[in-house]
Amino acid sequence: MDTGLKGKNVLVPGASSGVGLAIAQALAAEGANVVLGARRGELVREEASKLPSAVGVEVDLYDDGGPEKLVAAATEAFGQVDVLVLNGGGPTPGGAADVSEEALLDAIHKLLLVHRTLVSLTLPGMRERGWGRVVAVGSGGIQAPIGNLALSNIGRAGLAGYLKTLSREVAADGVTVNMVLPGRIDTPRVESLDAGAAESSGRTTSEVRAASEAAIPARRYGQPEEFAAVVAFLASQGASYVTGEQIRCDGGASESY
Repeated sequence: MDTGLKGKNVLVPGASSGVGLAIAQALAAEGANVVLGARRGELVREEASKLPSAVGVEVDLYDDGGPEKLVAAATEAFGQVDVLVLNGGGPTPGGAADVSEEALLDAIHKLLLVHRTLVSLTLPGMRERGWGRVVAVGSGGIQAPIGNLALSNIGRAGLAGYLKTLSREVAADGVTVNMVLPGRIDTPRVESLDAGAAESSGRTTSEVRAASEAAIPARRYGQPEEFAAVVAFLASQGASYVTGEQIRCDGGASESY
């Protein structure tokens, strides 16, 4: 299938490892020009150098002016952004009963406000050109809140509400807005969550992982490349009539429809 991504300009934050890097690699393989952003500058530049048409940008999106810096670098490298991937790290685990106002405001800043800024910087050009894609990396906690991840559940739910509303406003302009919700994808983030669960429960990390895998119908963790393939489809020309959706990539773990 011709994805129609050849020559399109793609921006992927959080792209030095995990699903962000896998997404950048998948879109580069389709002929897109890709800008990879991450705090680990040396690593993200090294990863970008392995791709056909890509640049790596050292940036902390959570700093003042971080989103503006990343979009400016992307525009300088390739021109206006056609495909915006919303991706970033998650907040620290914890329950809801004792969440502090400071932690809550920080989670909303990182999981909602920073992404809204990236959209506001790139969306006008997409609408003017009559073509654009916004694809957000979400969490299964948006549809079924995950225990001990209260801050993630709250912040990502806010992002989901914003993007769903936005999708209806820009659909007629040829811009689609979707989310992909990962389950247990084999990334450093999930490794750290498993390690934390092991420490708090007195089990080994291997035991925690085995229990998680047993609860997944596919009986395994997903690979970043499998997740990236879903993002690549939603970014493609073939997905032009898919918008406002939340697509799960979780090995069947969710019990909802």
